[in-house]
Amino acid sequence: MRFMSVLAAVACPWLVACSSSSFITEVKGETTVPASPPGVETPLNAFPAISSFAALDFDQNQDFKNQGISKSDVKGVQVRSVTLKMLGPNDQDLRFLDALEFFARAGDRQSRLAHREGIAEVQLSLPNPELPLRTEDVDLRDFVAAPTMGIIVRGSGRLPEKEVRLQATVVLDVAVSLL
Repeated sequence: MRFMSVLAAVACPWLVACSSSSFITEVKGETTVPASPPGVETPLNAFPAISSFAALDFDQNQDFKNQGISKSDVKGVQVRSVTLKMLGPNDQDLRFLDALEFFARAGDRQSRLAHREGIAEVQLSLPNPELPLRTEDVDLRDFVAAPTMGIIVRGSGRLPEKEVRLQATVVLDVAVSLL
């Protein structure tokens, strides 16, 4: 019996140290969609870039620093949510958009992480409507572990009647090894 107690006392800390843990991190960015000329319906051919999504280095991410980990400790990364929120003007909705897609990109690789179609038909409340996107079941570990990762947004629709400011938020569930 005493041998089992000693074995348990030695093995338990080792098992805990080898277990995995996870935490949430989010990245946010803003962009401005220009207004269409008055009285003219102009197609939205390209969604404006979100500069803070251009060169993400997760070793510089505050949530990673708070956890005391580096991107080399990452075991897996899942997309928890992606949202697009109207920041202004307060009386504008998102019906000028038809579809949106968010992609992770590192080097020449990319993977779709979220999408939404039929946005013009979605009834969202004013002011400052927030649109949830449908997330993909992808592991972004290799993207997060890359020297830098970008998130690109592709969209279609029409330019809005007024210039609008949008905020995109990507929430990630990061699994790490506690070895």
